[in-house]
Amino acid sequence: MEQISTFGASPYKTADIQLFFGLDDNNLASSLAACPIVRMRPGQYVTDAHKARLYIVLRGALAVAADTRTGMADGTVSKVLPGESVGEQSVLDEQTNFAAISALEETDLLVIEPDIVWQLIDQSNVLARNLLRLLSFRIRAASAQLRRREKVGEFYRQLSMIDGLTGLFNRAWLNDALPSMVATAHAGTTPMSIIMIDLDHFKRFNDSHGHQAGDKALCAAAKVLNAALRPTDFAARYGGEELIVLLPDTKDKVAMVVAKRLCERLRQTNVLDGKCHPLPHITASFGVACLTDGLDDQGLMAAADSALYRAKNGGRNRVSL
Repeated sequence: MEQISTFGASPYKTADIQLFFGLDDNNLASSLAACPIVRMRPGQYVTDAHKARLYIVLRGALAVAADTRTGMADGTVSKVLPGESVGEQSVLDEQTNFAAISALEETDLLVIEPDIVWQLIDQSNVLARNLLRLLSFRIRAASAQLRRREKVGEFYRQLSMIDGLTGLFNRAWLNDALPSMVATAHAGTTPMSIIMIDLDHFKRFNDSHGHQAGDKALCAAAKVLNAALRPTDFAARYGGEELIVLLPDTKDKVAMVVAKRLCERLRQTNVLDGKCHPLPHITASFGVACLTDGLDDQGLMAAADSALYRAKNGGRNRVSL
């Protein structure tokens, strides 16, 4: 940076600076008269940006990177245009300014030391009001940015909870959701049931028709679940060829009806176009369990797993409670 003038010897006017709107021009001009004006080349950084100073753009434009003290230094850059300023907070709290400031084009910059800023505040509460309005605007902007980031973060968190093949929820989602659902059911003394599903002889299906056909079978099963369940129910891929259905506010008798409906629909599902070969179908074994007093999420899963074992041991392609 190269000092080219002082404010008192320059053609710039205080009326063009946002922070000084409404201040008495005569007192202001005398206070700022000795403040230096520096010229920056495009891409050049403010070398003393770490110091608590107020920088005002008189001509050109600055890029201000996110302050690393916020923990949000993620490439966010603000553009500061003529009449706008940067460094107010560092002056007010007398803390080091960690923002990285650089010129986007040839820029004339007015540099004001903290003691002069406080002198101007003592002389007129107009500057204090202007600072409060400016900082309030920046807080609102930062809050809006945080809300946007939270929404994006939630989107990716939800995305990470989806099984990439079937589109059902995945094991991570189940581990997160089931304990909460069980706790809610216990707290509200409402029923809850789950159905554990295992596609029958899935390894044999893969060996006979290939792994791509196996993937299509899993997707077909997921489609059956999504089409048959209520909006309040949830389906997840537990792992491999195992699927699970969560039925909030559902007693065991209703859960059995749902499981039998799913069993029948799977039995009727064609996986591949037949053409010259018989259409391969899929069947599954279903284990139903209902939440009881004192049973936690792990106990509920164990009860469903035991019921599933009984269905498989009884010949598969059936439902067991």
